[in-house]
Amino acid sequence: MIKKITAVFALALAGLFVAPVAANASYVPNSSTSVSGSVTPGGTSTVAFGDGAFQPGETVSFTLTGENASGATLAAVDSKSLEKAASAAGAVNLNVTLPSNATGTYTVTAVGLTSGTPGTATLTVTAAGAGGSGDNDNDLADTGFGAPAFVVWGAAGAVALGAALIAVLVMVRRQRASLAA
Repeated sequence: MIKKITAVFALALAGLFVAPVAANASYVPNSSTSVSGSVTPGGTSTVAFGDGAFQPGETVSFTLTGENASGATLAAVDSKSLEKAASAAGAVNLNVTLPSNATGTYTVTAVGLTSGTPGTATLTVTAAGAGGSGDNDNDLADTGFGAPAFVVWGAAGAVALGAALIAVLVMVRRQRASLAA
């Protein structure tokens, strides 16, 4: 029993020291990362890590992961990985050309080789010309039931009233049965 108590105490003590270290880990905040351009099959987009994201002049390693990522192009290099130097302000941009059969989500991971600071950006591929409900090609496709909200709430209310009516009728029937007996 004393061994279990000691083990629990040791884990709690370790948690007190590990949690602050993990909370203070250095990373590139999402607000310093942006994606612009065409995130479509065969399209080129720019992933930008803003000023201060990395150390000035630091070499940054980029990796692209996702379905068919080996067919993608990173800044005119036909590879899944690339190294590039950050600017004097610590910013770095990466041009990503997705393969013509790109689908799903791709993740660009950047890691400063001196600082070890990681940063990520997500590219979600939209099919070129994929139709939606509006005249904008970036709309989501219409799926499911498109009834007005009052119809849905009216149907839900009717079901609830029906359930309440059945419950009242059952209670009245049981009460009459108990009085007759």
